[in-house]
Amino acid sequence: MRINRDMMKSFAAPIALALILPIAQAQSAGSDDAKIQQDVQKALKGERFKDVQVAVQNGTVKLTGSVPLFQDKEDADKKAHREDKHGAIENDLQVTTTEVPDAELQAKLQKALSYDRVGYGNAFNAITLTVQDGVVTLGGNALGPVAASSAVALVSNTPGVRDVVDNIQVDPLSPMDNDTRIRVARAVYGFPSLNKYAIDPAAPIRITVVNGHVTLSGTVMSEADKDAAGIRANTVPGVFSVVNNLQVENSSNEKSH
Repeated sequence: MRINRDMMKSFAAPIALALILPIAQAQSAGSDDAKIQQDVQKALKGERFKDVQVAVQNGTVKLTGSVPLFQDKEDADKKAHREDKHGAIENDLQVTTTEVPDAELQAKLQKALSYDRVGYGNAFNAITLTVQDGVVTLGGNALGPVAASSAVALVSNTPGVRDVVDNIQVDPLSPMDNDTRIRVARAVYGFPSLNKYAIDPAAPIRITVVNGHVTLSGTVMSEADKDAAGIRANTVPGVFSVVNNLQVENSSNEKSH
């Protein structure tokens, strides 16, 4: 079959397009990457991000370098996401924070968390934490998402913290559970031998309620106080169950005498 000029032209156009299109797409992608990199670098201006390097390839932003606090690492990630809404973020930033022994850091954070959100239902939070090699794992219960976020932010902004694992359970803020919390608190703190635990806002009998199920935690002075708190919580109408996790001060010493 003879191929005339018209047929050659009809073959040449798609071939040329197939060759040119990938080149144009690569140039466009490179241009987009450069723009994203410029935008992210601009967003990360400031003293706390001075040691952060930004690279972008095929729309993926990679953050390397170091920041002084774990919260700075989280903030850098959020800022990068805002500038590259549809791309992926690889956050390889290192936290070069002050070295703090785990036991010292844990004691410091526990004290800070015990006072967090005093006046905003602090007694209804029962947040736990452990520290290992500067990595803080948060657990327990928080009264709603605001209390949980506040605890994470407090820890993330503390020197010595290298990473944060958030395993906090956010308790529901349903009208029924809120009413149960108030009634259990009145029953417990209204008892003569237990109202002393309302004096120090950092050391209350902590009351968590999830779908009508109550858990008591914290530290009390005696087994009698622990038993009294459990009995009082069980008398509240609408309470389905009570788990009494209260710890007794110097209980091991008392048993040894």
